[in-house]
Amino acid sequence: MIEVRDAVKKFDGFAALDGANLLVPQGSVYGLVGPNGAGKSTLIRHLTGIYRQDGGTVRVDGQPVWENAPLKARIAAIPDDWYYFMQSTVRDMMRFYKGFYPSFSTERYEKLKEVFNIDEKRTIRRLSKGMQKQVAFWLALSCMPDYLILDEPVDGLDPVMRRQVWSLVMGDVAQRGTTVLVSSHNLRELEDVCDHVGIMDHGKVLLERSLAQLQDNMVKLQVVFQDGVNEVPADLPVLHASKVGRIHTLIMRMNAEEATERLSAYNPLLVDAVPLTLEEIFIYELGGADYAVKDIVL
Repeated sequence: MIEVRDAVKKFDGFAALDGANLLVPQGSVYGLVGPNGAGKSTLIRHLTGIYRQDGGTVRVDGQPVWENAPLKARIAAIPDDWYYFMQSTVRDMMRFYKGFYPSFSTERYEKLKEVFNIDEKRTIRRLSKGMQKQVAFWLALSCMPDYLILDEPVDGLDPVMRRQVWSLVMGDVAQRGTTVLVSSHNLRELEDVCDHVGIMDHGKVLLERSLAQLQDNMVKLQVVFQDGVNEVPADLPVLHASKVGRIHTLIMRMNAEEATERLSAYNPLLVDAVPLTLEEIFIYELGGADYAVKDIVL
C-alpha cells in the first residue's frame, strides 16, 4: 500500500505539494490525473525517493521511502524523462539495473527480448523515442517490482505497442499482485486499465475514488421537457447545462437513479442517462464550464 499524508514540498516559496493525501490500495492500478502543474510529477518523485518532503509522511508498506534502499529495491519507476547513460547499450543498462535490484530476473529479460524485438547491443541514444520507452518497460518489468510507478508511460508508443505494454503490466497485477500508480493525460486509456482514480490540483489530491464510485457519483442526462419548458428548472442541482434543439444535456452530481427521480417531478418527455467518461468527470470536478476550452476573439 502507498500512503501519503499531509505532504508538503516547497520550491523557493512555491508549494508544489500543499498538504497532499494519497492512498493506493495494495494490488490496485491507480490513475493519478490533473492539469499541468498540479504536482503529479513532484508527488511521484517523493514516492521514488528522489525528493524528501518538507512536511507530512510518504510511506510504502508502512515504511518511509526516503533513504530506504531495501524498500526502493522493490519499486521500479518509468519517469517522463527516463534516464540512461549516453553511450550505454540496452544490455549495459540491464547490467546496471541488475546491480540495484536483487529480484532482477535475467530469465524474464530474455523472454521480453522477443516481445520488444530491439537489438540489445544498440546504443540507446540512437533509438527513437518510442523504442527508448520500450526499453524502459523492458528493464522495469525485468526488475520484478512489487510497486510500479509510471509517469506518462506510453507517450511515444504506437497503438499496437501501447496495447502490448498494458497487457504485460496488467498481467503482473493479476499474477504477482503488483501495485501500479500511473500518471497520464491520456484519460481514455486510464479508463481502460485503472480501478482507482485520484484527481489532483494545486498540490492537493482533491478526491480519490474507485472508478466505479467516481462514475456513479456524477451523471450526464439528455432531457426533453414538455412544450413550453425551454429552460432548465432553477431548483435542479445542475453543474453544467447545454442545449441542442429541444434536447437539454445536464451534468448532475448524483447517481442516475436519483437524478431521474428529481427530473420526474417535471414530467419530461424523455430522460436518458449516459455514463460519463473519465475525461468528462475530470473536467467537471475541476470546475465544469469554467474549465472548458475558451474562445479568444482577436
